[in-house]
Amino acid sequence: MPSGGGVVKHSLAIVLVGAGGFLGSVLRYLVALAFAPAAAGFPFATLTVNIAGSFLIGFLSELAVSTTLVSPEARLFLVTGFCGGFTTFSAYMYEDASLVRDGELLYAGMYLAGSVIGGFAALYSGMLAAKPWS
Repeated sequence: MPSGGGVVKHSLAIVLVGAGGFLGSVLRYLVALAFAPAAAGFPFATLTVNIAGSFLIGFLSELAVSTTLVSPEARLFLVTGFCGGFTTFSAYMYEDASLVRDGELLYAGMYLAGSVIGGFAALYSGMLAAKPWS
C-alpha cells in the first residue's frame, strides 16, 4: 500500500470519481424519467445520454490534455466520475440486445448506428469545440 502522500492522493481520487459518478448517475436517471413518456419501445434516453456524454468526454478530455483549464483533479471528477456515471454504455448494449431478442431488428440497427456514429461525431465535435481554448 502506498505510504504518505500516495494514500491521500488515491483517497482524494476515489472521492472525486465517486462524487462525480454519483452526480452523473443521478442525472442519467433524471434523463430516463424525462424520456419515459415518449419512449414507445425505443431507448431514446440512453441514446441521448450516450451522445451527450460522448460530446462531454471529448470536450473535457481535449481541454485537459491541451490546456491548463481542466486540472487532473477536475478531470477525475468530470470525465472519469461524472461522464462515467452519466454514460451508461452497458445499458446501451443490454437494450440493443433486448431489441434483437424481441425481434425489433430495425430498431436495434438504428440504435446501434445512432449510438456509434452519433457518439463518435459528438466526441469529435467536442474535441473541435475545445480547440479555441487550446
